[in-house]
Amino acid sequence: MKFKKIWLLALALFFSLFLAACSGGNESGSSDGSSGEGSGGNGGESGESGETAMAEDQSLTVNIKTEPPSLHPGKATDTTSNAVLTQVFEGLTRMDQNGEPQPAMASDIQVSDDKKTYTFTIRDDATWSNGDPVTAQDFADSWKWVLNPDSPDTDYAYQLYPIKGAEAAKTGEGSLDDVGITVEDEKTLVVELKNPTPYFLELTAFYTYFPVNQDVAKSNDEWAADAGEDYVTNGPFLLDTWEHKNQIILKKNPDYWDAENVHLETITMEMVNDENTAKNMYDQGELDWIGDPVDAVPLAAIPQMKQEGTLNISPLAGTYYYSFNTEKEPFTNPNIRKAFALSLNREAIVKNITKGEEKPAMALVPTAIWEENEEGYFEDGDTEKAKEYLETGLEELGLDELPTVKLSYNTDEGHQAIAQAAQDMWKENLGVDVQLNNEEWNVYLDSMSEGNYQVGRMGWNADFLDPINFLEIFETVGGNNYTNWENEEYASLIEQSRSEEDEAARKELLREAEQIFMDEMPIAPVYFYSNVYAHKEYVKDVTVGNLGTIQFKWGYIAEH
Repeated sequence: MKFKKIWLLALALFFSLFLAACSGGNESGSSDGSSGEGSGGNGGESGESGETAMAEDQSLTVNIKTEPPSLHPGKATDTTSNAVLTQVFEGLTRMDQNGEPQPAMASDIQVSDDKKTYTFTIRDDATWSNGDPVTAQDFADSWKWVLNPDSPDTDYAYQLYPIKGAEAAKTGEGSLDDVGITVEDEKTLVVELKNPTPYFLELTAFYTYFPVNQDVAKSNDEWAADAGEDYVTNGPFLLDTWEHKNQIILKKNPDYWDAENVHLETITMEMVNDENTAKNMYDQGELDWIGDPVDAVPLAAIPQMKQEGTLNISPLAGTYYYSFNTEKEPFTNPNIRKAFALSLNREAIVKNITKGEEKPAMALVPTAIWEENEEGYFEDGDTEKAKEYLETGLEELGLDELPTVKLSYNTDEGHQAIAQAAQDMWKENLGVDVQLNNEEWNVYLDSMSEGNYQVGRMGWNADFLDPINFLEIFETVGGNNYTNWENEEYASLIEQSRSEEDEAARKELLREAEQIFMDEMPIAPVYFYSNVYAHKEYVKDVTVGNLGTIQFKWGYIAEH
């Protein structure tokens, strides 16, 4: 088989903006936006690293709001965990400052002419923080652990499904031995895909694809529960301390293969859930960064910060939405779901509440990927049509009026403000009483996963820049699909798109799938995200990508 060497792979699909998976994450109501007066996706406003003299003290303090649900790469599914994992681990590739995948743990990548076989050469100087060499076997075993049907809490296993035999292994219909992952030798990993996957090198930069030190993992099932000698990593930083629900401290990894380009010595991650408290800490110099992708700028502060030119707003490929539990009445009925979705005034929400240049969403896939979705599938705030759907839905359910509905969200100023607006809109436009319910992030995720909700706030940031990353969430019940909705025709279209090599034909299949999804309306999209954040002038070259990922690898503190 003939191979051609690649260092920079020009990915063919839809490159505009960001990133989930995060994933469905801990995004605030103001989410990620920016005024355009800042540096866009890069925290270093005054140019590239080295143009400004570095301070002697290379310490950075940020806020991640809450306890990371999991610091196990194979179990994590959220933006908070991602913010830590991306610093302490590294995959075969890493997204660079321009949002392109570059060789990382792999020193060399070859792809076959049919684009279905990838050969990765692990770099000779790749080591674990305990001194062990990083091997091809580490990657193979880590990926197969995620695909093992017996492995718990692996909601992101489907990210590995482009690999031949991966889905069959996870569902128990096939064997892990038949998965297209082959260790040729200690430093050579060969991966066979089911179909050409233009975004595969983006996937290998994603945390589900990060390796785990197998010797440690096999000797201690709880290795990822705390900092310590068993929390062995391979990234630019080390997990030095983890004071649960309070603070995480990262230290520079001196044995990282690219350590000479890592300048920060210490990163302190505070867990301050109240945005106003965090803003006060920022104003007093206790924080160097506030806002997205893991914090939130207080809504009341956004207009003034825009006026002052201290707020950064940059694109983010993500969607903020309300998930309907389609197994709980009245949301078992599509017409009721449509009534709730159409009666929201999204323009009022983004103009009067979030104020971070978000765009009203009348579709699932964000405009960062499909520009045509700016118009969407229905008219924003179409109360007359919403009332027609409500009347039809009530008749189908045999009801005269709707009972009180519970709207749930994770504790956050922005989520609360949006929920209160939705509560008022649904009362005024549909005559329904809405009870609000908020829960701390980890508790909230459990409630959503267990189906203990009627309507619930959720958001999805792209893990890679392709519409399938949004559409495949709802392919089957489970994982990150909290709606309990699935549709055979929808799933079939998604599956067909995976083997369709013609770009136009593939897009048509995915557009058809989204049309079915919006006709069924298992979610009410609210807005498309933006990154909204601020940082001290001396913070340089911290990268905020359009996938909702923050990278400190290239960051530094300038003299000030």
